[in-house]
Amino acid sequence: MRRRLLVQVMAIAALPLFVAPAFAAGEGGSGGQTTTTCKKGEVWDKKKNKCVKPQYGMLDDDSIYEAGHDLAMAGRYDEAISVLTLAANKQDPRILNYLGYSHRHSGRVTVGLGYYEEALRIDPNYTLVREYLGEAHLQIGDLAGAQQQLQEIEKRTGKGSREYGMLSEQIDHFLRS
Repeated sequence: MRRRLLVQVMAIAALPLFVAPAFAAGEGGSGGQTTTTCKKGEVWDKKKNKCVKPQYGMLDDDSIYEAGHDLAMAGRYDEAISVLTLAANKQDPRILNYLGYSHRHSGRVTVGLGYYEEALRIDPNYTLVREYLGEAHLQIGDLAGAQQQLQEIEKRTGKGSREYGMLSEQIDHFLRS
């Protein structure tokens, strides 16, 4: 327990070295969505409606998820991982999904697979995880694994869903290359 606490304290202390500007959506005064750019070492806190330095327990998990998601989508995978690991709920499938996504895109595909599998253990109907898991299978050359995820998505949402279309396209590209 002490070792775990020490690791968390060290991670929090080192966080400003790794977390760079985050682009996150927040609600503007006009009721529309605005994009806020935070300076290095800060993330958007939608409750406070301003940029803050992330610290364990300071931000709610929704803000942590949004900041981690935005960093991952911006290709800042290691920064996303640093932010997402601050979440209080370590079993939130959304957090696990983007930890998997960020690790996978950082070249740690096996680590990413573990996060995806954990997210699906908690919520087997989370089709975005299934789509990303299928892409991970393609990364390691496992066409059958990707096709299995495509079938699971089809069972849950049909062929017309965004996730089905995206994974189907990735499989087609894999087969053509």
